Amino acid sequence: MLAAQRQGLILKEVADRGAARISELAEELNVSEMTVRRDIDLLAEQGLVDKVHGGATAIGSSSVSEPPFTAKSLLESANKDAIASQAAKLVQPGAAIALMGGSTVYSLARKLADIPLLTVVTNSLPVSDFLHREGRSDQTLILTGGIRTPTDSFVGQVAVNAFAGFNLDLVFMGTHGMHPHAGFSSPNLIEAETNRAVLAQARKLVVLADHTKWGEMGFSTFARIEDADILVTDDGMPEDAMGILRSRISQIELVKRPL
Repeated sequence: MLAAQRQGLILKEVADRGAARISELAEELNVSEMTVRRDIDLLAEQGLVDKVHGGATAIGSSSVSEPPFTAKSLLESANKDAIASQAAKLVQPGAAIALMGGSTVYSLARKLADIPLLTVVTNSLPVSDFLHREGRSDQTLILTGGIRTPTDSFVGQVAVNAFAGFNLDLVFMGTHGMHPHAGFSSPNLIEAETNRAVLAQARKLVVLADHTKWGEMGFSTFARIEDADILVTDDGMPEDAMGILRSRISQIELVKRPL
């Protein structure tokens, strides 16, 4: 298991349980307590957990709190990569697309660097940085301005104004929560407002969301479940959830979770 995957699992366990002991994590991950202790030290240095005697505790979360980009990138990293690979198949050479903020969409950006004549409009600093470094010379990359969020996205009226001038084939969005009543949501009110505005500029909305997002609700809804034209998710989604999603979204791309 790679260190990033192991740290992601530790972060998930701490977030799910509120706290975790080093001894328990070492047993669950089949590694030494020293390895877990070093991982916790690293996560604590990045502000992702609170280090306590014998373990770690969660920083704390609510419908209006949002983990930083680094933390979100560690969670379900292999799963997000599989979802991104499937989503990349939707992008054709010469397409005009929007890549919104978040770690799953960033994973998608990493799959798009070799697609020719692609036009990408993004409010994500990590996406912009990656495509600027690794993208083809015939790709067009546009980064919006705005208010910077904990996930390194630019939101607000400046971002909305930038997107308003474009006609896009696809917009790819991640989500903090996916709920049968609350729809797709974000803890950040301004980010949700920005997402809603961008939806009006694209022919199709593609939502990238792993199974852990089901049942979660952020503070502000940016789209209803049925607003998604395509959902790319994984086979860890509960059966009852899949029934709801299939009845309300015309195209669902289901990927197998990596072992």
